[in-house]
Amino acid sequence: MHYTPTYGSWLSLVERWFAELTMKQIRRGAYRSVAQLKAGIQEFIEAHQADPKPFVWTKSADEILASIARFAQRTADARAVQTISRTTVTGH
Repeated sequence: MHYTPTYGSWLSLVERWFAELTMKQIRRGAYRSVAQLKAGIQEFIEAHQADPKPFVWTKSADEILASIARFAQRTADARAVQTISRTTVTGH
């Protein structure tokens, strides 16, 4: 059995690759034209293809599930505070 991380579909990997492109190439560059931007993207693609590395999930299933549980608890706590503050302010 192999655990697939949350949002571990191929589409998430594509999104992750575009995030790398954005962080490592686009935000670091200064592009004054579409042609320069295209050249910068092509440069990143060529460098990535010259030394490709697979994405590696660094969290275990338990760590991911614990993170989701913490998020759910924070969300529930925030909603409870909103509900309390609304009833306190309106006097209902």
